[in-house]
Amino acid sequence: MIAFRFRHLAFLAVCAPLFPGHAQQPATPDALPTAASVVRVKSTNQAFNFDSPWLKRAPFTRRGIGVVLEGGRVLVTAELIANHTYVELEKPASSEKVAADVERVDYESNLAILKPQDAKFLSDTKPVQVGKNVQVGTKVNVLQLENTGSVALTPGVVTTVSVGPYPADGIFLLTYRLSIALQYRDNSFTMPVFTGDKLVGLLMRYDTRSQSADLVPDSVISSFLARVAMQPYLGIPRAGISYSPTRDPQFRRYLGMKKDQSGIYIVSLAHGAAAEKSGLKSGDVIMNVDGHDIDEDGNFESAEYGKIPFSHLISTANLPGGKLPMKVLRGGKTIDLDLPLEPRDPKTIVSESNVLDRAPRYYILGGLVFEELSRSFLREWGSDWKSDAPARLVYMDEFQDELPVDRGKIVFLSQVLPADTTVGYDDVTESVVKKINGHDIRSLDDVAEAAKHPEKGFHKVELESDPGVLYLDAKDVAAGASQLQDSYGLPALNNLDDPATKPAP
Repeated sequence: MIAFRFRHLAFLAVCAPLFPGHAQQPATPDALPTAASVVRVKSTNQAFNFDSPWLKRAPFTRRGIGVVLEGGRVLVTAELIANHTYVELEKPASSEKVAADVERVDYESNLAILKPQDAKFLSDTKPVQVGKNVQVGTKVNVLQLENTGSVALTPGVVTTVSVGPYPADGIFLLTYRLSIALQYRDNSFTMPVFTGDKLVGLLMRYDTRSQSADLVPDSVISSFLARVAMQPYLGIPRAGISYSPTRDPQFRRYLGMKKDQSGIYIVSLAHGAAAEKSGLKSGDVIMNVDGHDIDEDGNFESAEYGKIPFSHLISTANLPGGKLPMKVLRGGKTIDLDLPLEPRDPKTIVSESNVLDRAPRYYILGGLVFEELSRSFLREWGSDWKSDAPARLVYMDEFQDELPVDRGKIVFLSQVLPADTTVGYDDVTESVVKKINGHDIRSLDDVAEAAKHPEKGFHKVELESDPGVLYLDAKDVAAGASQLQDSYGLPALNNLDDPATKPAP
């Protein structure tokens, strides 16, 4: 997915309380969804505390409506089950309940598939089919459930089809926006949207002031289901570029663009991403992708949706594994390149945007707590984290693609646990680590290895900022390890589980 340099799209309130008091459209038997095609979903979630990565925050519950698919599966938004500890399904009519497993989750697509632990639980339900060809002006119904289990349908109309922001940071995918007046009901975190009895989206945001809703649309759902059927599972294809428009006439002349030429200017490329592998370079102008001309703002004319950003061609319109032909202007000459359709390799990401469903990695050495930088850690500073979090860490997260290719992870000292070994170091936090015992540090695995080799009986920790160097007596560190663990109730002095070595659900 393309990382936009100019982000003018704003999030609506995520699952805000829905405005009460609006009349509902009664369900009729003619080509409308029924309670036999949906289930209530209750997810108990518990996120980790990135300030103290060995701890979890208080659990909470989310309730939504899942859609029954072929093969005894249930489709929901990924947000509903993020950091889940227990998921339960309930039939609307009978209130029969069963525990469910998360078969597949894709936080970029904001979609997940659940599987009941009792294979017969969905045997008497009616699976739905995913629709298509939704356009501006299409009339839809948002499905909710009454306490009795009966279906309540609220009519709405599609007002906008565009590429917009998804809950996962930096992800922009096709989105339908509805004009609709919804009434609050329980199980309203995820709500399915239908045209007739065909599923055309899952509601992920609702704004009570404008009475508008944003959907994960049918094309994103179809792409997700097609990728689920592939082995191994592959995420959303992403180009890995930042770009700017070419509307400025003087800028166009500087680039050598003719009057009948259009396209977008490549500002930078993510290390190891598909765009870099294609041979694309900073300063190129992408003029055509997969036979579609790209305008000065990065849009193309879609036969289904009209003018939308060309990132849709990469992220949703095509499945991973192939290549998209591109026409590129370089130095006044047109060249042909092929863009591989592949997700971003996690090993090339310096700072992860979203760490979910797993404990953060950490390493504790004599009371010094080391972590790897992620945006999940920075969000501990709240909604204004870009202003309130440590400036150096924010900078390295925001401009990670401009760091050296071999930079590796950003390991930093997140906090200091008061102990005999850390006297005098209480205020030394949020400092990036350069070396430990003479070893370059590019991951927590490097920290663990360096800790095996103290220098002259001391652990020497070199930081980017003041005080520059910390010294810990290696014998004191070893002798006090058990007491440190007991004093702070630490389950372990490290968590080095590597998510790259574990298959994702």
